[in-house]
Amino acid sequence: MNTIGSNGSLVTPEVWEGREMRQALANRDISDIYKLLRKHGVSQRQIAAATGQSQSEVSEILKGRQVIAYDVLARIADGLGVPRGYMGLAYDGAKAVRATEQEPGGSPAEEDETVKRRKFLTHAAAVAMGASVFGAEEGDWLMSSAQTPAPSRIGMTDVQQIQAATKALRDLDYRHGGGTCRDAVVAQLNWARQLLHADCTEQVKQRLFVSLADMHSLAGWTSFDMGLMDPARSHFGKALQFAKQANDDSLAANVLYRMGRVYLHYQQPNEALKLFQLGQIAAQDSGSSLTVAVMCANEGWAYGMLNRPDQVGKMLGRTQDEFARAEHNQEPDWVKFFDQNDLHGMTGSVYDALAEFTPERYAPLAVAETLKSNQSYGDDMQRSHVFMLGMQATNHMRSGDVQQGIKVGRQALELGSLVKSARVPDRLRPLQLEAAKHTMNPDARDFAEQVRTFREARSV
Repeated sequence: MNTIGSNGSLVTPEVWEGREMRQALANRDISDIYKLLRKHGVSQRQIAAATGQSQSEVSEILKGRQVIAYDVLARIADGLGVPRGYMGLAYDGAKAVRATEQEPGGSPAEEDETVKRRKFLTHAAAVAMGASVFGAEEGDWLMSSAQTPAPSRIGMTDVQQIQAATKALRDLDYRHGGGTCRDAVVAQLNWARQLLHADCTEQVKQRLFVSLADMHSLAGWTSFDMGLMDPARSHFGKALQFAKQANDDSLAANVLYRMGRVYLHYQQPNEALKLFQLGQIAAQDSGSSLTVAVMCANEGWAYGMLNRPDQVGKMLGRTQDEFARAEHNQEPDWVKFFDQNDLHGMTGSVYDALAEFTPERYAPLAVAETLKSNQSYGDDMQRSHVFMLGMQATNHMRSGDVQQGIKVGRQALELGSLVKSARVPDRLRPLQLEAAKHTMNPDARDFAEQVRTFREARSV
């Protein structure tokens, strides 16, 4: 059986010092490295989680597939917890990638963001698979926050106050966007974290971990909603650690689902899929069918963006099965948002992704699902309503009903003006592009310009 090293590695440091392993590392023979790890009891799933690869990629490497790309080698070294020098790699991976592999026209800022995404994926995999603990090195994608005084002894009432504050602030986020509450979430969190140093019973401590995980998750989500990616990663990373410390698998799945959604928003479906698959493991361990349904639906969305209709069909089918099996009144609080209305919205989102590739087949399906969702949204979910209206309008146009698309699209703009979210202009971009395609329709041309003006004003 393998032993997790103190530095978060999948094995103890002594394993890396073995003669065969040092030779394989020096030769950058990833296949031999993985085979030696398997001999020490490390599973393919653990290797995949630690390195940010899929299990099929690990299997192919074990069968002899070579790995030569610098950034992949660096990611494998960092994920496994082996010193980069053992593989002859530079310790400043971001600079090395920029110096050796930057494509013409590439942006250093974009490459920095790519490195940070990979670092977070490695961190998430390590925590989710049990190879990271509090006190481990955190990396430059995390940021520190100020601390304020707190009681020296706490009880369950103090924890319940955190939970109540989180619920109230989350309601504001759903209703009006992250811009209305992010600062309040961060301020409340800075105070709540100080309760970790207070005296309390083990039962209170465990509930405190859960409450802090949930509040960090909300801080990450509202940060993402305002386009603040470094703070978002910081909070999601902490949320995942607290959820694992509390042994709350459903909450860990929640954090991984939300970070996966971040990657979907930035058009990174492969990386999103890996986070959803990690979340799926936690969801299944939690015993919550509704949590499993959420993960399946989001995996379906990622597969849709990858134009994999075969996998989409499987994921949507399983989503329906798990949703029907769920005991909705007994599910964890965080996942209760996933009701019948949200199921329609998620299904519409999946079809919308496929409609970018095959509009004649999937755009009508996207319209049918988003229409059902939009008929049921209330004032408590205005941001989601804006997103779904924009999606419905886009797919009306893809289906040839341009005038109906313009009508619904104007509703999206009207409601979008009330929501403080940096994601609104991003999510309305496909609507602008689709309207602009209809150059012979003066109403469509005018509407495309209207959307462009709206997006530019909201992006300042």
